[in-house]
Amino acid sequence: MWAEIMRYFSDSPAQTKVVKFLLENGFGVNDRARITCNDVEIPATHIAKAIGTDRRVVDATGQRIAELPDLRDLFRYMRVTPDLSRVADTLGLTVITIHPRNAQEKGIIGAAVGVLHSYNLGIRQIFVNDPYFSENPRLVIIIDGTVPPGVVEQLRGLPQIKSITI
Repeated sequence: MWAEIMRYFSDSPAQTKVVKFLLENGFGVNDRARITCNDVEIPATHIAKAIGTDRRVVDATGQRIAELPDLRDLFRYMRVTPDLSRVADTLGLTVITIHPRNAQEKGIIGAAVGVLHSYNLGIRQIFVNDPYFSENPRLVIIIDGTVPPGVVEQLRGLPQIKSITI
């Protein structure tokens, strides 16, 4: 799917950079070809500054997305989800960051969740970085409370896991 999206921008490395940024951040494009965050427009100058490109490239990318039926609906319905990892301490939550050996491998999430389930831990949020867009793909699991003894060792023992950060 991602390769198909990128195919539309293969003629423009600058627009490819904008599209990757939009996808990484869950930003959308509205019917007026403006970049949005949950239906709130974001000025093209802000996006351009964040990724080191020109505002016109951002505008042209938004226009191109709005004109392509295959991409228009995808970006029209794109939504951002809050990342609780930045406020976990304040909320009494623990963040477990797992770096896989091979992010393309299946079963990483299931194996990790299985370990947490065996300790009856409440999971508040799980998110992953898409290995296609991220140089450092990871699985982030946010749990209620603290990590009991033995959990980290069991997670580290999973064959899919390269490293863990708590």
